[in-house]
Amino acid sequence: MYKKIIFSLGLVSVLSACHSDDSKNNAQHVPTPPDNTYVEPKIIIVGHRGASALRPEHTLASYEKAIADGADFIEPDLVSTKDGVLIARHENEIGGTTNVSTLANFSNRKATKTIDGQNYTGWFSEDFTYNELQQNVKARERIPELRPDNTQYNDQYSIPTLDQIIELADQHYQKTGKIIGLYIETKHPTYFKKLGLSMEDQLLHTLAKYKYTREIAPIYLQSFEVSNLKYLKQKLAQNPSLKHTKLIQLLDSPIMRPADLVESGNKQTYLDLALPTGLKQIATYADGVGPSKTYIFSNTDQNSTTSFIQDAHAVGLKVHPYTLRPENNFLPSYLRCSQSLAERCIKGAEQEYTRFFKAGVDGLFTDDPQLGREALIKFQKTP
Repeated sequence: MYKKIIFSLGLVSVLSACHSDDSKNNAQHVPTPPDNTYVEPKIIIVGHRGASALRPEHTLASYEKAIADGADFIEPDLVSTKDGVLIARHENEIGGTTNVSTLANFSNRKATKTIDGQNYTGWFSEDFTYNELQQNVKARERIPELRPDNTQYNDQYSIPTLDQIIELADQHYQKTGKIIGLYIETKHPTYFKKLGLSMEDQLLHTLAKYKYTREIAPIYLQSFEVSNLKYLKQKLAQNPSLKHTKLIQLLDSPIMRPADLVESGNKQTYLDLALPTGLKQIATYADGVGPSKTYIFSNTDQNSTTSFIQDAHAVGLKVHPYTLRPENNFLPSYLRCSQSLAERCIKGAEQEYTRFFKAGVDGLFTDDPQLGREALIKFQKTP
């Protein structure tokens, strides 16, 4: 198994950075049972940062698009503001996903910080109050060179809070009866804890505040760190009202180590966690794993596979790999449509989805939920 994962991942290339009408897409969902009891599909489609291939990521517009396009879950990444408000950003450095660098009134907030052992220069969520971010800070496309069409939406949308995202999903449920799950990631939990801005208790408090997240919608909480998941497991055991909440251990590049393990001096790498012994360890505190997709299939060798899914299932863990994206840049070399990295390669994307479905995943993360939904429907109809 060890050799198979090493070969499949290549260790150097891992994680190189991961339209029909709405009524038609909504009709493709499994109907909610009359008693509103949620039944999780055999394979779930998770709208990664919303429908981030089509709208600037982590905006209400992106989440709305993901819901309309067939996502079972929408995925907010959470960071904290200076005053402890949980907001949706992929990173606490917000200069790359907002217009904040262009705003004269915040020019003095630019800083250089060390986060999980790496230096970053920019504007950071923890240096702003929520009210400041609501003044005139607006979202922008993170990778305009690969998604130029998304730049037409720049500077239109505010940074949403976790509360607003829950309310969005609840409003959709009230209107349509369709339950949309929340798949929430806490970003850099050790870093924020050292700042006195721990997110876990605030996250659970917010989930417990709403009937939708207490009693109706399925919830997954995920992290690239270990200790905060163990803490969440302990707190959830003390709060039976959040009975829908499950935990997912994310797996980054195999040569990297979770930031909290680095902090404590633990030498375990993500590869160690991905081996059968590591997966058995994860199963003591989590319900599933979210591996980088190259833990399962190589980006360069289409004939290379691992036993990762089988190993995870053997200890009772769900497997939800990330992230399937339609642009050539993100597809394995053998599935690309052309040399143009920004080109949307629909055929290659469908083939990639199908490979993962056939491999036995329990769900997957995608930047384009409509493509994922259509591929899943086709796969499930195939004899």
